[in-house]
Amino acid sequence: MPPQTFMVALAVALFLGIGAGYYVRYLHAHSKKNSIELDLKEKEIDAEKKALAIIEEAENKAERIEAEAKAERKHLEEKLEQKETRLSKREEILDDRQIDIDSQKESLQDKVEQIKSIKAQLDTRVDEADKKLEAVAGLTKDEAVEKLMKVVEIEREGDLRARLEKLDRLGEEQYEQKAQNILMAAIHRAGNTVSPNLMTAHVEIPSDDLKGKVIGKEGRNVRAFERATGVDVLIDESPGYIVLSSFDPIRREIARVALETLLKDGRIQPAKIEEEVEKARSEVAKTVRAMGEKAAYEANVPNLHPDLLTILGRLHFRTSYGQNVLWHSVEMAHIAGVIAEEVGADVGIARAGALLHDIGKTVSHEVAGTHVEIGIRILEKYGVDQKVILAMRAHHEEYPYETPESIIVQVADSISGGRPGARRDSLENYVKRLSDLENIATNLAGVDKAFAIAAGREIRVLVNPTTLNDFETNALARTIATTIEAQLRYPGEIKVHVIRETRVISYAR
Repeated sequence: MPPQTFMVALAVALFLGIGAGYYVRYLHAHSKKNSIELDLKEKEIDAEKKALAIIEEAENKAERIEAEAKAERKHLEEKLEQKETRLSKREEILDDRQIDIDSQKESLQDKVEQIKSIKAQLDTRVDEADKKLEAVAGLTKDEAVEKLMKVVEIEREGDLRARLEKLDRLGEEQYEQKAQNILMAAIHRAGNTVSPNLMTAHVEIPSDDLKGKVIGKEGRNVRAFERATGVDVLIDESPGYIVLSSFDPIRREIARVALETLLKDGRIQPAKIEEEVEKARSEVAKTVRAMGEKAAYEANVPNLHPDLLTILGRLHFRTSYGQNVLWHSVEMAHIAGVIAEEVGADVGIARAGALLHDIGKTVSHEVAGTHVEIGIRILEKYGVDQKVILAMRAHHEEYPYETPESIIVQVADSISGGRPGARRDSLENYVKRLSDLENIATNLAGVDKAFAIAAGREIRVLVNPTTLNDFETNALARTIATTIEAQLRYPGEIKVHVIRETRVISYAR
């Protein structure tokens, strides 16, 4: 084959190969385009199906919500109708009672008129009898009295004189008694009165919307707060504050500090509540220590053990017959110091004995024995001078008077407690009843804590879940109720609320 022909054939073959390659590429691109369009079509169809499903689900949900709203509305309408029915019945009862009262009033008015008529008849008959007597005696009533008095004066002059003297003495005694009663009434009005918030503390809130946060969902926050502090939280329609109620002032102070902190923080939930309550306990402990140091300084009793000052400070939160025990002790220290100085006794021993005489009351509800015996053990533990112990232990005459200072402390106690306006018996009895109510529960096995709330109408008992099971918890509630019925006297009824709560804590590190 000539070279020219070969080159032409090669050129033609090359041209045909290039054309065939382009044609094959065109076919591949066309098929790929059709595949992409098919995928897009399928995705569009799937999206439409999903949209229809979502719309259908939304419509079903809307129908359910509408049905629930209708049911709720029907329920509310039924409750409203029941309330209206009860109100109508009450109105009918009140109308019947008003009719009875009106009839009784008319009956009483008739009886009053009858009594007035009988009294008028009696007065008329008495006047007629007096006139008949005057006619028979030949003397008027005044003349007869004057004649009788002359005869009596002549015949009974000595008896009349003795009688007049006796009346004078009785009159003087009555006037003196009346003067004492007037003075006592004046002292009672002007003396130290019991603070109206002695059993409650008011916590101001910036907005009433925070009351909902304090209550929490279905009341879980307020229940957690009451369980942690042992106080009763009173949330009503009164604007601007929340009331904390408890007979124990230390618990009430801890609850007040914790609640104020929670309101400032704004994050109110059970875990945060427990955290703030623990912080509040630490703050109140610092306050207790400060009050103990202040009392020792004012009473001029130096060099007391720091722990003893802390125990002493707890008396600031106790009362005896309405009188603050700590400041009663400081007052006693001043009185005892003056008396000791006048009679030549040891002033320092008398002051210390008076200041520390009631220190056993700080733990009298936790330790067996009288507060005097507990106080002796506390003072011995912290190395207090034996002369001070001898001075304080006889203030209730449980021990003999062994030193002049012991007599002085007892006298100072009587003066401080007996001064006008110092004490109120009803408050002490009330607090004692609540303490006895808690002690009944805490003395039983398996009980961790017990809080008397709602003015003693309810006791809340927290048990150890590892010690008691559910059946034993039920039996414990019945045991507490029967013990209260047997040992305490109280009006109405007391609700025993036993709580068995299991907590599981784990840490992720």
